[in-house]
Amino acid sequence: MLKKGDKAPEFKLQDSHGTEIKLSDFAGYNVVLYFYPRDNTSGCTTEAKEFTELADKFKEKHAVIIGISPDSVESHRKFEEKHGLRVLLLSDPDKEVLQKYGAWQLKKLYGKESMGVVRTTYLIGSDGKIAEVFEKVKAAGHAEKVFCSLN
Repeated sequence: MLKKGDKAPEFKLQDSHGTEIKLSDFAGYNVVLYFYPRDNTSGCTTEAKEFTELADKFKEKHAVIIGISPDSVESHRKFEEKHGLRVLLLSDPDKEVLQKYGAWQLKKLYGKESMGVVRTTYLIGSDGKIAEVFEKVKAAGHAEKVFCSLN
């Protein structure tokens, strides 16, 4: 798991329209990078909608919001349209970025173990370094907590 003060690893993924997006595209901005398990599930929808509701406030703080999951580009597009989302959703089907950021982990559910996305958020400062790490996030109220941690 990356920690506060580490340089945020570069990545290149497709957004909901198939456009390639790199972390370095946002040099000089604060970046809220949140990892979530799956489009259109209750917790993930709550989290995305709360970030969308605060999108203008984040923008005033010179911050962009990026959500990453293993879902497809098409799934992200449908998720955005269905809920009117105004966050950038990136597709990581090979789970390379999820692994790089430590969000792909062994999970236990009802005694069964399997690999999956652990809801994690990184606040990356305008200098490209990790300013805050939020691990094992609870979706409801999370966007507000991240916003309050911005300087």
